[in-house]
Amino acid sequence: MEIREATPAEHAEAGRVTAEAYREYVRPGEDDWERYLLRIADVRARADQTTIMVAVEDGRVLGSLTLELDGRVRDGDQEHRPLDPGEAHIRMLGVDPTARSRGVARALMAASEARAQEAGKTFMTLHTTQRMEAAQAMYERLGYERLQDRVYPDGFILLTYRKELVVSRSPT
Repeated sequence: MEIREATPAEHAEAGRVTAEAYREYVRPGEDDWERYLLRIADVRARADQTTIMVAVEDGRVLGSLTLELDGRVRDGDQEHRPLDPGEAHIRMLGVDPTARSRGVARALMAASEARAQEAGKTFMTLHTTQRMEAAQAMYERLGYERLQDRVYPDGFILLTYRKELVVSRSPT
């Protein structure tokens, strides 16, 4: 399995795989989630502003994530907040359901942390939902700590996580 930045030719498949990974969390009648799946699938719309990481094996995209290093991508009508100094942010991590339990998500996370460190970032943040219990457990195993939740006026809750990064320094 190779972890690297996606090529433009892989954007559509990376988006499809990631949206498929999130599909299990959509309940009937949840139009907000359906709209979110469309945004997740549209990798091209955010690729020029972010780093799209993919896990590829034998030419097949197994998973992807969006790494924000220079700024946040506006997400629909939600509040737009810039990255804090030293912050990198992970979004839209998804693994093809047929490729789960193989370490794909952990490998994508590790590569993203390394990329953020190379960019001089000192901490990583991410959000997840209450429904994504396996993701929560993985983030905690990887050393991410829970911060204050973001609660929206409609009652939707985003769980917030943060991890300090050790920035590599060149030998003097």
